[in-house]
Amino acid sequence: MTRFLAALAIAIGTLYLLFFLHDKVHYSKLFPGQTAADGLLILTVIYTACVVVTAIGGGMISDRLSKRKVIVSISGALMGAAALLLTFVETWTAALVAAALYGVGFGAYLAVDQALITQVLPAAADRAKDLGIINIAIVGPTALAGVISPGLVALGGYPALFAGSFIVSIAGAVLVWRIKSVP
Repeated sequence: MTRFLAALAIAIGTLYLLFFLHDKVHYSKLFPGQTAADGLLILTVIYTACVVVTAIGGGMISDRLSKRKVIVSISGALMGAAALLLTFVETWTAALVAAALYGVGFGAYLAVDQALITQVLPAAADRAKDLGIINIAIVGPTALAGVISPGLVALGGYPALFAGSFIVSIAGAVLVWRIKSVP
């Protein structure tokens, strides 16, 4: 469930960024001669760099501390902070900070998620099936976000969209504590 929620939070939070940059940030007015797509490219590079750096660093920290759930909770809180920022602040600077927060949060999450999963798989004979189901939890949310996000935007604009990402992020951060067999 935590993998599903983390992936859903990221998908909801990033799916409409191009439109957010165009409609609310007014990127092309801020940077004449550039388009919202140019801004999206910058945000994507920041997000990706943060994911890579924290995935490596988070994995090393997780192995050293053997505290998987704490890192999952912190990562969910960071992704939630990114979403909360964009819920209330619709600026280019906020988008840059949110890209970094989403990236750091999701990178840290990815670093420990697979290790956490291997610690909770019930039976060695079923691991391939279980990992296949778990992998659906990282791909399925992207499709689901494509269904949920337009409704959120229609309901309350971009603040509702990012508030939805916040709620899902925090739910993932909290639900990991229901796993009893992993520190």
